[in-house]
Amino acid sequence: MVKERARILVVGGGYVGMYTALRLQRKLRQELRRGEAEITVVTPEPYMTYQPFLPEAAAGSISPRHVVVPLRRVLPHCRVVVGEARSVRHAERTATVTTLATEEQGAPPEELTYDELVLAPGSVSRTLPVPGLADHGIGFKTVEEAIGLRNHVIEQMDIASSTRDPAIRDAALTFVFVGGGYAGVEALGELEDMARYTARYYHNLTPDDLKWILVEASDRILPEVGEEMGRYTVTELRRRNVQVLLGTRLESCADRVAVL
Repeated sequence: MVKERARILVVGGGYVGMYTALRLQRKLRQELRRGEAEITVVTPEPYMTYQPFLPEAAAGSISPRHVVVPLRRVLPHCRVVVGEARSVRHAERTATVTTLATEEQGAPPEELTYDELVLAPGSVSRTLPVPGLADHGIGFKTVEEAIGLRNHVIEQMDIASSTRDPAIRDAALTFVFVGGGYAGVEALGELEDMARYTARYYHNLTPDDLKWILVEASDRILPEVGEEMGRYTVTELRRRNVQVLLGTRLESCADRVAVL
C-alpha cells in the first residue's frame, strides 16, 4: 500500500513563510524522506521582501531587485500559488484561495486541502481612524511603496522648482513621517539624505528649503534600542534640521493638510 503524501499549506510568502517552506523543503529532499510530503505556498506576491532594506531601496542606495527574493527560485520543490487565502476551515482541513486567474476570469475560488497548516500572512500598513490618512498616506511595507515614496519626493521637488506660488512651494517641500520606530526613522533619514543630494541639481532649491517632520505619539523614538540611543538619534536628526515632535499625534491629514 502506497502511503499518501502529507499536504502542507503555508499561507504567506514573507520572511516567516518563505523560511518555513525552505526548511521543510530541505528536510523533505533528504534521501529517506523524498516524496513524503508536498508543500504549497499561497502568497499575494511571487517574492519575499526584506523589509529592513526598504529605506535603502527608497533612497536608491541599493537596487530594488536586491530587496526581493523570487520564491520560485528558492523554493523549486514547492508549489507557489500567487493569490490570497480568504478563509480557512480547519475542522475540514480546507482553505479557500483566490488567484489572479479566478479573479480575471470570474471563476469561483479554489479549495485547497491540507494536513498541516502554517499561518504566516504578515502585516499591512495601519491607516488607523485618521481622516485622510488612507487617501494621502504612503505605507512602507512593500518595495512598490518604497519606490513610490522616492518618486513622490522627487515629484514634489519638481513641483516646488516650477511654481511661483510660495504656498504651493512650501507645501510641496514639507514631508511628514508618522511613527518613530525603525521604519519611520530610517525611512526619513535615508530620504532626507537622498533629497539633500538631489537638491544640487535644481537651480532654485537648496537642502534648507525642504522641511522634514517626524511625529511620535510617545515621549521617545526608537524604543527598540533603549533611551540613550533614542536621545542620541533625536539630537542627530535635529542637527540635520529635522523637526522631531514627541508626544504628538496626527489628528487629520484631509485635503493634504496635516493637523497635529
